[in-house]
Amino acid sequence: MKTVKKTKILNDLKVLSEMEFLGHEQILFCQDKETSLKAIIAIHDTTLGPALGGTRMWNYDNEQDAIKDVLRLSRGMTYKAAISGLSLGGGKAVIIGDSRKDKTQKLMRKFGQFVDSLGGKYITAEDVGMTPKDMEYVRMETNHVTGIPKSLGGSGDPSPVTAFGVYMGIKASAKYKWGNDNLKDKIILVQGIGHVGETLVKYLSEEGANVMINDLDLNKLQNISKKFNAEIVTGDSIYDLNMDIYAPCALGGTVNPSTIKRLKCEIIAGAANNQLADELRDSQLCLEKGICYAPDFLINAGGLINVYSELHNYDMNHVLNQTRKIYDTTLDIFRKAEIRNLTTNAAALLVAKQTIKEKNLN
Repeated sequence: MKTVKKTKILNDLKVLSEMEFLGHEQILFCQDKETSLKAIIAIHDTTLGPALGGTRMWNYDNEQDAIKDVLRLSRGMTYKAAISGLSLGGGKAVIIGDSRKDKTQKLMRKFGQFVDSLGGKYITAEDVGMTPKDMEYVRMETNHVTGIPKSLGGSGDPSPVTAFGVYMGIKASAKYKWGNDNLKDKIILVQGIGHVGETLVKYLSEEGANVMINDLDLNKLQNISKKFNAEIVTGDSIYDLNMDIYAPCALGGTVNPSTIKRLKCEIIAGAANNQLADELRDSQLCLEKGICYAPDFLINAGGLINVYSELHNYDMNHVLNQTRKIYDTTLDIFRKAEIRNLTTNAAALLVAKQTIKEKNLN
């Protein structure tokens, strides 16, 4: 019994140490035996406003992986909100389980009760493994949710706006790297063709880019390939292909020493969160190789802009105009990085942290 208790305390200390290192304010562990809910809500920083961030349902290998993911994702939301000029803090939630088999209305409603217990300090929304219908179930238990169906007065799925923002980021990256933002005939690999990835493929194809697509779902690959005349590529060899732009739109960590060494692209710009397996190391490796990396928390902010607007009299035209600004912000970050001899990721973090610092001084 003493050994078990000691191990638990040590594990708790590791979590608290990680929270301190990353600057987190709070973590809420959620468990309900009846619905089999196991979830973690992480609140990183609320200096600029309540923490807003989506709920992700994923079948993690272990609880430590889930904790690590929610801590990194919530931290990214803080900087995403700050660099986008939104009065929001950063938060995120993960539900451990298979969204295709384990998700039920009861489970989502119980999760909503945990969200409500935070009294508005955390506002949830849709993320990987979630749908607007799931947010509707959460809404039955709390008002602290956005991204709800249009039938309930919400804006529905924010994915199209996320994709539009990423598209703006890709075009800005092309402008910086090649002197113009025309993507016609550019070879672009979109890895992950979920809600965001598919819409991004649509934008790129319509502009005349040569789009390659990669995903674990072979049926989805076939459908998207036929729809947009995109080339299907599979397996680990995708990192060895000739391409101009690599757009990671699935889970994070695909930009790492192994893949950077193999990638033949000049630009990395995609929708995935936490694309860099290690921020400091991998952003520097990209710089040394001459790859222009568009920070993920900058160019994938369209979805956050969309759900934020839902809290303040939603207007689609206003949302698109705000998301379009990602183009200019991306160019500004690239120029700052060049002038100050920083990686693009460091330059983006500098701007975001300065925004938070100025708020603290007021």
